[in-house]
Parts: sequence; C-alpha cells; structure tokens
Amino acid sequence: MDFAQSARSKDVCARLQAFMDEHIYPNEETYERQMHAFGENRWQTPQILEDLKKVAKAEGLWNMFLPDSELGAGLTNLEFAPMHEIMGKVGWAGEVFNCSAPDTGNMEVLERYGTAEHKERWLKPLLAGEIRSAFLMTEPAVASSDATNISTSIVRDGDEYVINGRKWWSSGVPDPRCKVYILMGKTDPNAPTHLQQSMIAVPAGAPGVTMVRTLPVFGFDHAPHGHAEVLLENVRVPASNLLLGEGRGFEIAQGRLGPGRIHHCMRAIGVAERALERMCKRLVSRTPFGKKLSEQSLWVDRVADCRTEINMCRMLVYHAAWMMDTVGNKVARSEIAQIKVACARMTQRVVDMAIQAHGGGGVTTDFGLAEAYAYARILRIVDGPDEVHNRSIGTMELRKYSNR
Repeated sequence: MDFAQSARSKDVCARLQAFMDEHIYPNEETYERQMHAFGENRWQTPQILEDLKKVAKAEGLWNMFLPDSELGAGLTNLEFAPMHEIMGKVGWAGEVFNCSAPDTGNMEVLERYGTAEHKERWLKPLLAGEIRSAFLMTEPAVASSDATNISTSIVRDGDEYVINGRKWWSSGVPDPRCKVYILMGKTDPNAPTHLQQSMIAVPAGAPGVTMVRTLPVFGFDHAPHGHAEVLLENVRVPASNLLLGEGRGFEIAQGRLGPGRIHHCMRAIGVAERALERMCKRLVSRTPFGKKLSEQSLWVDRVADCRTEINMCRMLVYHAAWMMDTVGNKVARSEIAQIKVACARMTQRVVDMAIQAHGGGGVTTDFGLAEAYAYARILRIVDGPDEVHNRSIGTMELRKYSNR
C-alpha cells in the first residue's frame, strides 16, 4: 500500500490551498453578507460565488474529479481525496471549483452512461459550471436505506416513459440553476430484486413535476442549492432519457456512490479539521479562573483524541481510495462502507467538542459550529444510515469464516 501523494496531486493541492487562502477564506463574510441581503428570497446565487468560479477556472482549478476521463483532470481517487479535504473546510468552496455534490456524481453518471445527446444537453453545461443538477432517490413513504424499496414507477408508453412517485431530500432541486434531475425508480416490479430499478434523466420543470417544499437540516436551508420534497405526477420524458437500459439502476448507483463516498468523507474530515482549529484557538485564548483552558488536562486530552481520530479516519479513506483505484469499487465494498460510518461519527464528535469549548457561543451561528454539527449529524443518515452500513461490514467480515 502506497498512500504517498503523486507529484501531480501535490501540485494541485498546493495551488488549491493557495487559492483558498487568497480567495475563499477572506470572502467567507462576503458570501454570508450577500446571502443575507437576499432576505426571504434566498434561492439565488451570491455574486461572489460566480466571480470566484471564473478565477478558479482561469487558474485551472476546475473539474478535478472524473478519474480516468479526458473530461476531468484525470486524477485517481487517491490523488483527488486530499483536495476534497481542503475544499471541505468551507461549505460552499466546492462549487467554486465545480466539484460539489450532487453535480460531481451526476456528471460521472452522464459521462459514463449517458448518450451523446445527454452529454451535449446536460453534461457539457454542467462541466462548464453553467447549470446545476439534482439527484432524486430517497422517498418518504419507504425505508430508502434499502434502495430495493423505492416505489417511484417508471413505465414505458410508446416512445416515452411515464414517471409517478414522491421523492424527498432531493439535493439541488430548489436551485434556480438546476436543469436536470437524475432519478431512480422502478421499471419492472416483477424482475429479480436488483434488476427492478432504473435511472432516468428528467428535465427540471417538466410538466407534472412539483416541488412540494424545501427541507431544512436542523433549521439550515443550505440555500441556494438546498434539499426538497418533489412530487412527480404522470411526468413524461423521452424513452431515450433512460440511462444504460432498464434494470441497470443498481449498476449505475454502485459506479456513482463509490467515488461520492470518498468525496463526502474527505469533506467531513475538512469540517473536522476546521472545527479542531477553532477549538484550539479558543482554548489558547480563554483564561477562566486564572488559567488558560489549553492548560487544563481535560482539554489537552480532548484535543489529543480529536487529532488522533481525524488522522485515523484520513488514513482509512486513503486506504479505501487506493483500493478503489487498484481493485475496483466492488472489491472495496467493505472499506467504502467503513469510511462512511467512521468519518461521520468522528466529525460529529470533533464538532461537538469544539462547541463545548466555545460554551454558549458554540450553539450560535457566530462560529460556524452549529451548522457544522448539523452537517456532521446528517452524514450519519445520508447515503444510508450507520446501521445499514455496519450490517454490510459485519456480514462481509463474517462471511470470511463461514466456510471454515
């Protein structure tokens, strides 16, 4: 196992860090101020975001994902992983470099499985950062942690498919720049379990599509991108919008979710690093009862625990990324599930300690920790709850001994 950064990865990481220091961190307040100025009409893009996207594109810090593709930077999962940690330290930074979810996953789907028409209509403007996209998988009426439960129907009718169902936690739908949804639904309920589902591209705003409501996370709406509940009633799309073919939904999902988990986990590590940084600065600057908090053995131990857990999770993600690059997503299933569980739990613990160090200030919006905690907590559910992944990890481990 060799987790050493390649020369190419080191170069991009150095340039990315320099960009963050020069353009992102100094403009965090500008971003918040512009969003606040929108008032209730928050579903629009702050100008600073569009300005910085132009700078990033000009500096070649653009589309740094898509391994083994001439459309991206051609970086491997292991090479790209540390870049997501750098971007993850500021919630909106990923979009500046056109490397934010769910667009990265959707672009990978369209690049790998889309037709020439799909690529021209949606992939090309997505890669250019001109539009955004959404991913519609989770449903409120079923336990979507097992995707075989998904009930949204996709029925063939001549040269069209008719879609009926209700989705929620559909990230990206409220964004006015969103022009396409990648939707997972059921084309054949009588087929073998993992051949019932398919994925299809649905133009945003198609007749029959209703955004029922936006869904905040612990009160944070994540505008301008956000999450939504979506009702689809007799939505008709061309049959050519089906991706790869009927019954291929799980196959596509496995190709999409593997790299996406690396991105999610490294962003979480970035969140944890920023929280630890804020915690340490707080501890060395506060002197209650005549002694700095940083001199209290309790806090020294907590800082040590946080540092150790962050480093452990980083190495775990690097190992999973290395396996994906060398033996493929299918063989790395357990490792991918492990990082999904470990990184979310670790980030929640680290942010929680940072909040504790800030006292009452930690639960306000003054230090960014309340939103970081909401983000960390939801990660324990996003892409499947901890319990589901742990069951898979345990089952795969026990299987090694079942025939002995």
